[in-house]
Amino acid sequence: MGKTVNNIKIEKCIKIDEHIIELADLLIDVVKDGASIGFLPSLEPSEAIKYWESALNPDVILFVAKVNNEIAGSVQLHLCSKKNGDHRAEIAKLMTHPNHRRNGIGRLLMEKAHETALKMGRKLMVLDTREGDPSNLLYISLGYTNAGRIPAFAMSENGNLDATIIYYKNLV
Repeated sequence: MGKTVNNIKIEKCIKIDEHIIELADLLIDVVKDGASIGFLPSLEPSEAIKYWESALNPDVILFVAKVNNEIAGSVQLHLCSKKNGDHRAEIAKLMTHPNHRRNGIGRLLMEKAHETALKMGRKLMVLDTREGDPSNLLYISLGYTNAGRIPAFAMSENGNLDATIIYYKNLV
């Protein structure tokens, strides 16, 4: 079911309950490390578990990256369910555990999401990320185009309102 590259295995996660503690720990750790993914530190385990319990639905595909059979990252592919959006999908909550960064996990997760989107007839990808975050470099290296900037989009732990950058990529 998964693909292994450099000891990193990318798998589609069908059942959250099998991995909920690991996923909650991943979410807590990346938020504590400063990731802007909708949560602020200090994220309680109960809140992280509650999030993951409601994360999967028919329009969301979750991929996890495993290193030595432990979850080291994840990404969500949100399929647009509107009739005029059957051709597009959104990347959401790309996470790589701080201990596993700079090892290609984010890139492998994104490539798996792109491959899956194409198989499902989705040709346009969209995403947003906080301005200045390292993820911007990854998205640009994957061929995403900066479509614009929204100022004061998300609050950081220190109370600052940070801009977000909207990206898109045509897969074909």
